[in-house]
Amino acid sequence: MDDTYILNVETSTKACSVSLNLNGNLIGCENIVGSGFSHSEKLLPFISQAIEKSKIKMSDLSAVAISMGPGSFTGLRIGVSTAKGICYALGIPLIAVSTLKAMAFGMAKKLKSELYCPMIDARRMEVYSAFYDLENNLVRKIQADIVNESSYLTFLNKNVVFFGDGSVKIKEIIKHENATFISDFHPSATFIGDLSYEKFRNSDFVDVAYFEPYYLKDFVGGKKA
Repeated sequence: MDDTYILNVETSTKACSVSLNLNGNLIGCENIVGSGFSHSEKLLPFISQAIEKSKIKMSDLSAVAISMGPGSFTGLRIGVSTAKGICYALGIPLIAVSTLKAMAFGMAKKLKSELYCPMIDARRMEVYSAFYDLENNLVRKIQADIVNESSYLTFLNKNVVFFGDGSVKIKEIIKHENATFISDFHPSATFIGDLSYEKFRNSDFVDVAYFEPYYLKDFVGGKKA
């Protein structure tokens, strides 16, 4: 079997990152976590740097994997349009990986728990969240939650790690001995790379022409996406 090079792109939040995997193994990564969205400035240079440092050519790529959301409308749009452009130009498939699923996979490699709840800041007291078990199986579907004192109580009969920038909103609201909070954890293209190779081997691709990010909520102009 020929070597499989997959370019992974993460732009769903203020974190912008690119990784390159060879047969499922990480061989390169570029990333930044800033106070503002700089994806339009950083993404293409990051891709060029990752390719150059890995000593391959763009034409060597077997597929591009994109973080599909939920998350920032603007960030997702930039990432998906860039990934589509590369796929069109090279005639290679596009792979879509859930942002929250990839986050849960990454956290499970760092910290063992019964349940994982990745959280992305939405607006006001809302977060995008889902629940996954240790094997990265979806336990509760992805949705936009309005956070209050009773949020997630049905899951706190088990140990739960709440993490991501959205977890800041609930740390002072939910007080429970089974809850652990980690706010300085961001989506990363390296987590996508762990999942995209399996999708590639199963030919689990999305339509380059018609694929749209998973925004979850409608875009509201002039407000934080």
